[in-house]
Amino acid sequence: MFEQAIQNYLKEKGYNKINLKAVLFDMDGVLFDSMKNHAKAWNKAMAIYGMNLSEEEAYMHEGRTGASTINIVCMRERGYNADEEEIKKIYQTKSDIFNSLPKAEPMKGAYTLLRNIKESGLQPVLVTGSGQLSLLDNLNHHFPGIFQKEFMVTAFDVKYGKPNPEPYLMGLKKVGIAPNEAVVVENAPLGVKAGVAAGIFTIAVNTGPLPDSALLNEGANLLFRSMQELSEKWDLFREIINK
Repeated sequence: MFEQAIQNYLKEKGYNKINLKAVLFDMDGVLFDSMKNHAKAWNKAMAIYGMNLSEEEAYMHEGRTGASTINIVCMRERGYNADEEEIKKIYQTKSDIFNSLPKAEPMKGAYTLLRNIKESGLQPVLVTGSGQLSLLDNLNHHFPGIFQKEFMVTAFDVKYGKPNPEPYLMGLKKVGIAPNEAVVVENAPLGVKAGVAAGIFTIAVNTGPLPDSALLNEGANLLFRSMQELSEKWDLFREIINK
C-alpha cells in the first residue's frame, strides 16, 4: 500500500524521491481531539444568530478562516455576506462557546509520533488556522520539546486559509525546503486539498465523522483511521521512503 501510494505521488509530481526533512501537522483533529468542540460551538453560535450549520457540516469547513465560514453560511441562509461587525460578533460567540466546553485531550499516539519524528532528526512544523495567543504554551504543555515558534504557521502568518495552499507553502518556506522534502498530516478535507495543492505528500487521518471518501476525494495520498495507527506504522513508512 505504502509503496504504490509513494510511486503514484512521485510519478504525478515528477519527483525522483521523497527526501524527507520535515513533517507538517495540522492541529485540531490531528494533535488534539478538539474538532467535536469546534463543531458544537459553530452549531450553537450560528443558531443564536438564526442560522443553521450542522455539526457534520462544520467538519467540512474545517481549515477555513472564521470569516469565510460565516459568509458561506450567511450567503446560503440570508442571501448576503455578513458585514465586518457581525462577523466579529458571531466569531466571538463561537469562541466563547468553544472556550466554555471541556478542554480537548491530545490525540492518542500523537506525542509518540512527534517524539519519533523529532528524535529521527526531522523537523515538526505546525500549520494551523488558529490564532490563539497561548498556542505555543499549550503545545509545550502537552508536547514538550517538540515545537518551536519559528516553525509554526498560524492565522497571523497567511492571508488565505485552507483550502488555499498558502499555509503549507509557508510551512515549507519557514523550514527552507521543497515540497518533496516534507509530508503533511491532515484530518480535514480542506486541509488535505491545501496540502495536495502545495505539492506535498499528504497523509489523511480520519478522526471525525466524515466518510473516508471525503478525504480521499480531495487527493489524500494515504489514509489512516487514527493517529495511533499512523504512529504505529510510521517507521515502516519511513523505511519504504528511504529505499
